[in-house]
Amino acid sequence: MTARIEVGKPASLLGRLNTVHHRAALNIFMIIVVAHWAEHIVQAVQIWVLHWPRPQARGLLGMPFPWLISSEWLHYGYALLMLVGLVLLRQGFTGRARTWWNIALGIQVWHHFEHLLLLVQALSGAYLMGRAVPTSLLQLVLPRVELHLFYNAVVFVPMVVAMYLHLHPHRTEFVAMTCSCREVAHAR
Repeated sequence: MTARIEVGKPASLLGRLNTVHHRAALNIFMIIVVAHWAEHIVQAVQIWVLHWPRPQARGLLGMPFPWLISSEWLHYGYALLMLVGLVLLRQGFTGRARTWWNIALGIQVWHHFEHLLLLVQALSGAYLMGRAVPTSLLQLVLPRVELHLFYNAVVFVPMVVAMYLHLHPHRTEFVAMTCSCREVAHAR
């Protein structure tokens, strides 16, 4: 079964992203999310398995491009991309999947705020609590590497739950689905 769009009416980009292109858009979004996870996992391995000093543990991209790891613009850009992706793809979800997607979105709103705070500090040169480097609020209690592993996990887990429920909906949720994911979803 294909996604339902009224014939003769041009759908908006948002409408197409959440109907005929939802599955493809989710796949692209998840590739970006998993690539970002790989960066954090490599950095964690560099620190805790290889015992590299934290300044030298820069992940995959940070090794050939060391300036990337210290670029608040890069980190902010990814946090913004995540927020935009979660907002743009939200309409395609129904029922329990939408609830879990909303949880991920809510957590990402806070994560985005933390990165905005870091970016503003980097641009202004005025650092939180007199610190020597830009510092987020929760970074006052957790080191940055651990904090970002935590943030990425608490956004990623509800996203995965949402996607699982989206592809394994209850019958009422399946009937309400209007996106291209319906073609591969298995109603229960």
